[in-house]
Amino acid sequence: MTPTQIEIPKWTAEEFERLVVGSHPKVAVFDCDGTLWGGDSGYGFMIWSIEQGLVSRSTSDWIDTRHRAYMAGKVSEAGICGEMVQIYAGLREQELRTAAALYVREFVQSHVFAELASLVATLRGKGVELWAVSSTNKWVVTEGVRELGIPEEHVLAAEVQVNEGVIGSEIVDVPTDNGKADALRRAGLPAPDAVFGNSIHDLAMLQIARHAFPVNPSPGLLEAAANNGWGYFRPRAAEGAEARVAGE
Repeated sequence: MTPTQIEIPKWTAEEFERLVVGSHPKVAVFDCDGTLWGGDSGYGFMIWSIEQGLVSRSTSDWIDTRHRAYMAGKVSEAGICGEMVQIYAGLREQELRTAAALYVREFVQSHVFAELASLVATLRGKGVELWAVSSTNKWVVTEGVRELGIPEEHVLAAEVQVNEGVIGSEIVDVPTDNGKADALRRAGLPAPDAVFGNSIHDLAMLQIARHAFPVNPSPGLLEAAANNGWGYFRPRAAEGAEARVAGE
C-alpha cells in the first residue's frame, strides 16, 4: 500500500456529515464539478453549446485547438477556463442563461451526489452561509447550484464582462488554483469555516479553511490530503473512481 492509502482516513457518509456539522460552520464553500456533482459541466456545456449552434464554426475550431493544447500541457488551467467563457462574446447574456438552465436540467441535476445534496440541505437548514467557487462558467454554476439553495450572489466562477446585456470578452475572474482563495478573500472570506473540493486546483482554498473536507479527491489532492493530515469522503456514485482523476 502507498503512504497515502495508509495514512488518509476515508470517511463514511455518516462520519462525513457528522464531522461537517460538528465543526459548526457559519460559512461553507463548495467546489462544483467533481465535488457537488459528477463530471465536468464546463467542458460538457461548451461541447453542447457548440452542437446547439451557439458558437460560430471558426470559434469552435479555435477553442477545439486550444483545448487540445491544454490537454497537452501547453495552455494553463486558468487560460483555457477563461477562453471557454470568452467564446460566447457577442451573444446576449439571457440567451446563455436560458441555454445553461436547459443544459443543467438535462445533464447535471441527475449527477448531483446524493450525500452532498443532503449535507447542503442540512447546512442550509442550520442557517449556514453557502458559497460555490468554480472555474466553470458562471452561467452553468449558477443554474447548477440553484436547486441546492446557493444564491447567484454567492457564486464565484469564470466570467467575462457583460455590457448592456451583451457578453464581452474581457475576463472578470477565473477562480482556479490560488485564484480560488483570492476570489474568496475579495468576497470577504479570507478563512471560511468549511471548504469542500475534489482536485488539486482546490488545494489553495482548502488550505485557507478552518476545516478542509476533500470530496471525491483526485490522486493529486489525495496526496495533498496526506501531507495536510486531512481525511476524505468518496460519494457512493463515485466509488468506482478511486484511481481515476476526477475534475482535474
